[in-house]
Amino acid sequence: MTTGRQGAAPGRALSLFLCGDVMTGRGVDQVLPHPAPPGLHESYLRDARAYVALAEERNGPIRKPVGFSEIWGEALAALEQAAPDVRLINLETSLTTSEQWWPDKGIHYRMHPRNAACLTAARIDCCALGNNHVLDWGYPGLTETLSTLRRLGIATAGLGEDLEEAQRPAILEVKGGRRAVVFSCGDVSSGIPPAWAAGRDRPGVDLLPDLSPATARRLGARVASIKREGDVVIVSIHWGGNWGYEVPAAQRAFAHALIEEASVDVVHGHSSHHPRALEVHHGRLILHGCGDFLNDYEGISGHEDRRPDLALMYLASVDAVSGRLARLRMLPMQLRQLRPHRASRRDAEWLCGILDREARRLDPRTRVELGDDGALVLQWA
Repeated sequence: MTTGRQGAAPGRALSLFLCGDVMTGRGVDQVLPHPAPPGLHESYLRDARAYVALAEERNGPIRKPVGFSEIWGEALAALEQAAPDVRLINLETSLTTSEQWWPDKGIHYRMHPRNAACLTAARIDCCALGNNHVLDWGYPGLTETLSTLRRLGIATAGLGEDLEEAQRPAILEVKGGRRAVVFSCGDVSSGIPPAWAAGRDRPGVDLLPDLSPATARRLGARVASIKREGDVVIVSIHWGGNWGYEVPAAQRAFAHALIEEASVDVVHGHSSHHPRALEVHHGRLILHGCGDFLNDYEGISGHEDRRPDLALMYLASVDAVSGRLARLRMLPMQLRQLRPHRASRRDAEWLCGILDREARRLDPRTRVELGDDGALVLQWA
């Protein structure tokens, strides 16, 4: 059993901040300084401001507007203290003023492009965009999302004006001449409409055809064409349903194949509304479902037994030469008033117990322990 703290040789460690879905649209967008028009096309509510009202009913008044830094709550100070080399999120929101909402979807997320300054406030390096909400406001929304992030200097992956651009990884240069290479893709199990798949002459997301070994090998060919010595390759993948702890066998097999056959170093899985199991396979980190990190679900009842109000900041250290995980710490947060706060010791203990249980199901030698500082620490064989 390793301690989960063995580290990497001096100068070889690449530190990462990873989290699950960052949904800054709808109610979150409404409390920021430049809200988009609040009208919605969903059966539950017709006005995005109603999600703010639900949150206030649950946890008290929200002073508006919320500043671009403030929306990250206490996570921002923790992020600055950790000072990771790379900050990667799954941005599950279209950045647009487009009114061309996708007619066959029940929920549409958008944030006004001027509110995208909240991403630079947290110094986000890269947004994975291969998910089931990035085209909620049509192809004009896709184009405006990409142009907005490009203007802000934030790298993107998983979305493009054609298949070539959607499949192009983000290459993040870090200190010491090292690089993080980020691929973003999605699976239909997360709710991505098949019509959203990018094509040779069609905008869209990098939608996987399936989770077969052949698909993993094709992705591996793309990795091989760009990976060089010292690169850490991350595949950020949107897959699976919103609720439940079971990791489908096909998803786990695909994650293993990405490591074994595609030379991937970190599998960054998301779509679930609560944290799911994690494992270390051949020394590489697999996060099967990171849970939500920012959303406007605060006042919505249901699934309380899975505590969707609890979120995690994943802080990983990876040996840039071998690609092997050196350390993983996870900081528990609680979503209140549409922003994350440090979770209580009791909530951290509950979340630690859940993750420890689920990690042991995948590998009985794996442990998740709660440190004196309130962080969860992964121990693995």
